[in-house]
Amino acid sequence: MAKDLFSSHPPFTPPTTEEDRLSWLRLIRSPRVGPTTFHRLMREHGSAQAALDALPKVAQAAGVASYTPFTADQAQAEIELARAKGARMLCFGTQAYPQSLAAIADAPPVLWCMGGRKPLAQPMVALVGARNASSLGTRMARMLAEGLGLAGYTIVSGLARGIDTAAHQASLKTGTIAVMGGGVDVIYPAENAVLAAAISDQGLRLSEQPMGTYPQARHFPPRNRIISGLSMAVIVVEAAEKSGTLITVKDALEQGREVMAVPGHPVDGRAGGCNRLIREGATLIRNVEDVLEVLQHLRDDIPKPGSTPAAAPKSPKAAAPSDLNAAILSLLGPTPIHEDMVIRDMGLSAAVISPALVALELDGAVQRHPGGLVSRV
Repeated sequence: MAKDLFSSHPPFTPPTTEEDRLSWLRLIRSPRVGPTTFHRLMREHGSAQAALDALPKVAQAAGVASYTPFTADQAQAEIELARAKGARMLCFGTQAYPQSLAAIADAPPVLWCMGGRKPLAQPMVALVGARNASSLGTRMARMLAEGLGLAGYTIVSGLARGIDTAAHQASLKTGTIAVMGGGVDVIYPAENAVLAAAISDQGLRLSEQPMGTYPQARHFPPRNRIISGLSMAVIVVEAAEKSGTLITVKDALEQGREVMAVPGHPVDGRAGGCNRLIREGATLIRNVEDVLEVLQHLRDDIPKPGSTPAAAPKSPKAAAPSDLNAAILSLLGPTPIHEDMVIRDMGLSAAVISPALVALELDGAVQRHPGGLVSRV
């Protein structure tokens, strides 16, 4: 019966030709198409080109009168810039795409990479923390990164000042990945230009942002989900109570990753976030041995790849009725809830509700969150 249920769906295939890669880039760069919508459109249409062909009708059904997908010329220009800068495209579903990242709900469909492939072949651990790190915090980050590197782990961080910088520097020889907030070719902060060049020579830099994009504040929360998504565990060394580092921790918990934290003095503001994490259940870390003990228990439980996006029950209808959209919006509020709850409360099938949610997302009325959550904008 399940076979009959899914038989009307076109099979998902990763890009294999330059034309395919161009279509993938066009789709993910099209207005109001984020990673979650990209995967949903691929489930429904089977290929990026078919999804691009359907987008104007989907947008029209959502009330967007004139919708123009990202053009082939624009995508080709980005590809040519990447070639000129020595970056390569890494697409979801291909053999080279990291399995751990493919397993998260909103995996980036396209990544730009600069550097070698070896760091992605090793098990990965994220090491993040305060930008205004103390001397002791910096020393701890270096000790952990160096020890984990020698034990065969790639260190993943965000190339920021402080803890990130120390982690990358200490793991250059053994394997490090810098996940960039802007384009993979745009170094931020500028003071890390030499370190970034060394990482592209000895490690790997990657980003889901378009080439040439200067990072803005809104780029960093999505960047953080990639840091945690690549990694089997996240280690926090110094983080204030309101630190952006805790966004990475939130992503890690939603992705089912282990969280570890280094404790600090109670009166040191840079330790407030770490101490709270430990109080709430994060594993307390004193040294490399503590981390390796935790990782040993995790090695047999590394997230498996979602090599294909999950199939949806039926092919979507071309348009979602306006009364259905209004009914969905009446159920949603600013607090994110799981899409399955919307489907259950509406009393309709996912084949009816899912396309309507896509239309509402394209219209800017609905926002998606990690873990299959949706909310009203």
